Amino acid sequence: MTSLARWLPFLAWLPELRKEGTLRADLMAGLTGAIVVLPQGVAFATIAGMPPQYGLYSAMIPCIIAALFGSSRQMVTGPANAISLTVAALIAPLAAPGSDDYVALVLTLSFMVGCWQLLVGLTGLGRLVSRVPHAVIVGFTSGAAILIANSQVRHFFGLDWERGMSVFDTLSRFPGDIAASNPPAVIVAVSTLVACVVARRVGTGWIPYMLIGVIVGGLVAQGLVAGFGQGWALTAVDKLPGAIPPLSSPVFSLETVRMLLVPSLIMTLLALAEAMSIASAVALRRNQRLNGTQEVLAQGAANIFGSFFSSYPASGSFNRSAVNVEAGARTPLAAMTAGVLLIVLVAFVGPLFAYLPMAAVAGILFMVAWTLIDTGFLRRAFELRHWADVAGWLVTFVLTLAVSLEVAIVTGIIVHVAVARIAGTTSEH
Repeated sequence: MTSLARWLPFLAWLPELRKEGTLRADLMAGLTGAIVVLPQGVAFATIAGMPPQYGLYSAMIPCIIAALFGSSRQMVTGPANAISLTVAALIAPLAAPGSDDYVALVLTLSFMVGCWQLLVGLTGLGRLVSRVPHAVIVGFTSGAAILIANSQVRHFFGLDWERGMSVFDTLSRFPGDIAASNPPAVIVAVSTLVACVVARRVGTGWIPYMLIGVIVGGLVAQGLVAGFGQGWALTAVDKLPGAIPPLSSPVFSLETVRMLLVPSLIMTLLALAEAMSIASAVALRRNQRLNGTQEVLAQGAANIFGSFFSSYPASGSFNRSAVNVEAGARTPLAAMTAGVLLIVLVAFVGPLFAYLPMAAVAGILFMVAWTLIDTGFLRRAFELRHWADVAGWLVTFVLTLAVSLEVAIVTGIIVHVAVARIAGTTSEH
């Protein structure tokens, strides 16, 4: 049984469902998780340059597969902030975001990432992922937050800007173009952002603050149209085509594989680093043992299966995992329940997305960007004189904004290691 449970880890926790209260706790935590990911999934897909439904599809099948075969009891797998931004950074230079070619490349990226993850797990190299300096991950995440906000400035202010402007282009053009802002867009975006901030601060029980922000933004948009006419109507999210993830197929041509070779390696490194850090944090909090190799294999299986069910690359989701823990989840059944119930919820509320303006999504993403920035890390590194962390963070942050993701990550790691050897410091983990 022990050997079988190694390959089928769900056999180890299934008997726990007989314990009093466990099944109910997992089902309620799963329902909460499904509600949380509704606004997040649309927002993350927007960040990734994908049609909105793909963010929800990515929270379904990968979530279920990772829960079945993973080692973590409470981590939830699906679309994530940094992963979504990385998809856009890696694939946008190869195809127009949102186009059929772009979607095909992203689905192929999911498959390739899953294959690399399986290879890492089977060769026992998963332990090396945990050695990626934390400062590099935080530097990239902080830079990603700026890029997320930058990508939504045009929707937040209703500006007629082309897509894909750099941070520096935005800074140079915004002062001269702010007078051309669209008042309805600004009102809706600010209302959504304020609702998120207030709901997050006062606490709303099991209702996610992002969901409250989405509802407020949608109601404000409809109120403006009712009060001032169709001239105040805003562009809305496209209607979701269906609740069940449609079958899809990666592209296996040699040219496509060649194009995605380096991007898939970069994505694999980031996805595993994020998943393993979240799984380790959750296991430590619950005083549980974590089998790193098993978790890496589960992440690989999740992405491979997901690529055939319209999922872009998935990883551990910090937001959803934190909600899962706080909601009282006891076994991976909670994450599986979230994936299944999301399909049900999308079937009922999917048509309502046609009333969700892009300005409200922009407000949500501004909130996401704010929560991504770890303002205390660099300060602590300076106070403790961890110069390797300072250098690694700064280099990764600046290059994420100024150059490219691949260059930022690789250079950040090299600089961190070099400064650590020179200064004799170790990374803060």
